[in-house]
Amino acid sequence: MQLRVSSEISNGRVILNVDCDMYSNNSQSIREALCFFMDEKKSQDIGFVQFPQMFENTTKNDLYGSALQVISAMGLKYGCPVEDVITGLAIQCRGWKSVYLNPERSGFLGVAATSLGDALVQHKRWGEGDLQIMLSYCPFWYGYKSINLGLQLGYCNYCLWAVNSLATLCYCTIPSLYMLGDISLFPQLSSIWFLPFAYIAIAKYTYSLAEFLRAKGTVLGWWNEQRIWLYKRTSSYFFAIIDTTLKVLGFSQMKFVISNKVTDDDVLQRYEKEIMEFGVPSPMFTLLASLALMNLFSFLVLIKMLLVEKDRWRMIIERLSLQILLCGVLVLINLPLFKALFVRKDKGRMPSSVTIKATIVSIVIVLYFCH
Repeated sequence: MQLRVSSEISNGRVILNVDCDMYSNNSQSIREALCFFMDEKKSQDIGFVQFPQMFENTTKNDLYGSALQVISAMGLKYGCPVEDVITGLAIQCRGWKSVYLNPERSGFLGVAATSLGDALVQHKRWGEGDLQIMLSYCPFWYGYKSINLGLQLGYCNYCLWAVNSLATLCYCTIPSLYMLGDISLFPQLSSIWFLPFAYIAIAKYTYSLAEFLRAKGTVLGWWNEQRIWLYKRTSSYFFAIIDTTLKVLGFSQMKFVISNKVTDDDVLQRYEKEIMEFGVPSPMFTLLASLALMNLFSFLVLIKMLLVEKDRWRMIIERLSLQILLCGVLVLINLPLFKALFVRKDKGRMPSSVTIKATIVSIVIVLYFCH
């Protein structure tokens, strides 16, 4: 949609750009956006106005963390899986400023993924596209002297999603496995250096929860967000860095995988009941299940160790307190996945092929580190 602005300010056209699965939810959206372009004092530097990307079909507790990561969408510049990010970067590096408009009534609504597989595929595409931007249009040199350092760092936060998956994978595996060999990786409970770790963890998650509740989320919704954050980091973004590396080396070509937005009745009913949807075999599911089971088995081995070596349990907890806590949280956050692996009987459960593979892999790894 193209509109003409008053010739007293500019003869340029205003372009409204939305995704094909989005629709207008507010008849005043265009009028409100045009107000910024027609402002006599501030409009000269404004290049675009962005609305947050909101979804109409999110559940009460936002099962897949869709709505309250609030993503700004724009589009237009093509040849990249995340055209909105590269378009915004290109426009701002030419000296234009942007406006973030979040009216009380959402301007535009889209359709969120209703299965975990679709959500992970979508984030894999975003992680892959963001990493491509980092390699081709690094905000630090592309935006040098064009945008301020804070904005450069803001773009890098998105562009390094895939790379950050490596650190998350390390924290999800190494502390739990080294715990089996009674190897301490963090300060002991009685050490003064334990305090910085405790402060960072408490402050970070307290602030995160407060921010989520302020955005009209729920406590369970925040907990779902932590789970999806973990799943994205250990599957979507990890596979994104692998695929991007293969493309850079010339072993594969870029493919734009469109997220499935068509949902059958069974999947929709489970989604509305906030039951996680697995259903089909996927390498990402195999990785997630392997990591979850590895931490579960490690935690069970630890409990056995504490029961058998009763004279050493105080020393074990003293030395390994942070590793025990981390492993316990990883077990707790994966409860829906364990149900999908071993309890559920519906079509959305984890496929048996994934369960078998993940169980074998996790048992072999845990047994290796036990010795």
